[in-house]
Amino acid sequence: MIDLASKIRDVPDFPISGILFRDITTLLQDGPALRSAINQMHGLAAELRPEIVVGMESRGFIFAVPLAYLLGIGFAPVRKLGKLPAPTESAEYALEYGTNTLEIHRDAVTPGQRVLVVDDLLATGGTVGATIDLVQRLGGNVVGSMFLIELNDLGGRSKLDGHPVISLIRY
Repeated sequence: MIDLASKIRDVPDFPISGILFRDITTLLQDGPALRSAINQMHGLAAELRPEIVVGMESRGFIFAVPLAYLLGIGFAPVRKLGKLPAPTESAEYALEYGTNTLEIHRDAVTPGQRVLVVDDLLATGGTVGATIDLVQRLGGNVVGSMFLIELNDLGGRSKLDGHPVISLIRY
């Protein structure tokens, strides 16, 4: 099995001084590592028996779409404000310096549908928390959230209301 953490590049002082950025582009460029990550996520996701995968713009799409494909189920995008063409639900969430808003199409998830939420990274939990809120407002049943990387020190897991959290790499 490939050591996925060894494929992640650390970039000090990005985007600002004092931050150690975990860059996934080096893993994405390595075909066997990317395949291993997707296959590992698929095996874990299959156990949750989701009926649809919801992924967040933009890096979440990288993992969510192949998972949906391998699971033989649909994919629903969550995007930044104003990017989706049909009627949407929106959720605002806090950033370190301000707020951001995410949207999902109102018909993306049906009531009672088993939903797996996927993103590349779990940090403070703001993005995934807002996404879970959107899915629940549409009547979806969040069966879990899945990430390539989780940054333990930022406490995102604790903000996800007890929903199962799966991360391949934890720092």
